[in-house]
Amino acid sequence: MTRHFAPDEGICLCLPPVLRRIMLENKEIEGFRFNRNRSSRFAGVNAVHHASLMKNLTHLQRLEAEAIHVFREVAATFSNPVMLYSVGKDSSVMLHLAMKAFYPAPPPFPFLHVDTTWKFREMIEFRDAQAREKGFELLVHVNEQGVRDGIGPFTHGSNVHTHIMKTVGLRQALDKYRFDAAFGGARRDEEKSRAKERIFSFRNAQHGWDPKNQRPEMWKIYNTRVSKGESIRVFPLSNWTELDIWQYILQENIPIVPLYFAARRPVVERDGMLIMVDDDRMKLRPGEQVENRLVRFRTLGCYPLTGAIPSSAANLSDIVEEMLIARTSERQGRAIDRDEAGSMEKRNARAISDECCNEAFAEEHCRCRFSGRSGTQIPSALSHLRFRR
Repeated sequence: MTRHFAPDEGICLCLPPVLRRIMLENKEIEGFRFNRNRSSRFAGVNAVHHASLMKNLTHLQRLEAEAIHVFREVAATFSNPVMLYSVGKDSSVMLHLAMKAFYPAPPPFPFLHVDTTWKFREMIEFRDAQAREKGFELLVHVNEQGVRDGIGPFTHGSNVHTHIMKTVGLRQALDKYRFDAAFGGARRDEEKSRAKERIFSFRNAQHGWDPKNQRPEMWKIYNTRVSKGESIRVFPLSNWTELDIWQYILQENIPIVPLYFAARRPVVERDGMLIMVDDDRMKLRPGEQVENRLVRFRTLGCYPLTGAIPSSAANLSDIVEEMLIARTSERQGRAIDRDEAGSMEKRNARAISDECCNEAFAEEHCRCRFSGRSGTQIPSALSHLRFRR
């Protein structure tokens, strides 16, 4: 691919040789002003347009063009990128955009799923079906040490489980495959810490995130330089909202996990959340009773930590209508965000190394759970933590 710079837009464009040749042969084209084919088959082949053409695009078309540009920029400037595929609605939109960005070729990077072993069964079935249908390279990583130590949401709580099986598992995979850039589906509207994220989010050699040490992105110019061992998390959907996501899914008819649609499901009301009983690992507490209720999910993750919402929205149009009047964040359905204020920012900032372990996390979530019990040892999956007074 050949990389070009458009000074009138202040953005870098990655154009396949075929488009570059067409542009050079057409004498009427000035700079990067060329017609865009809006058909779903060829929409992803085109680059971000001239500013005058951008004004004529709809809101969703502008978001789509920006995301496609980001995908191409990363493919052109990084040697070993990967897309984090969590199987949720945001990942489904990113997969669709990645397929568009490089059509008719497949995306030039693999897709990584960090499996905590507690995902909904329907999520795993959907993930495997999409990999077969779309033909992309799927990498699945599990923190085996955490599995051996029996780390789980019921035995260790949401914070320890998420940190060990998801955060540490992700860093293990990034180190194992030596990825230098990772696409993620984070959006600024999800949670207050994510509002601080840039589209290109710099991470140090220990995968730590410092919101005060990020790079400016004026005029959509991205600084992609990293030193050895450092990496970049890239968020093509950063400027999207939850409503944008659903409207785009409706417009493009993107397949998503059926859990997003309302249906009668076995749920238990626990800690103010409706938790779906997905397998026999979930044990009922005294007084709890399983009920079949009409519910759906706004966000998906580990089933014991993800709350459903009462809803009758059984199709995409109904979901969009529901989102138009929603006044709460989708993250309210995540137990991890209820259990610890600012938990997402703490997880992003927390590095694996001893130097980045904070006292609050270690003391509250590790020492009190393990050291206080007679004959109980701190799991080796947590042995990298250094407790401080």
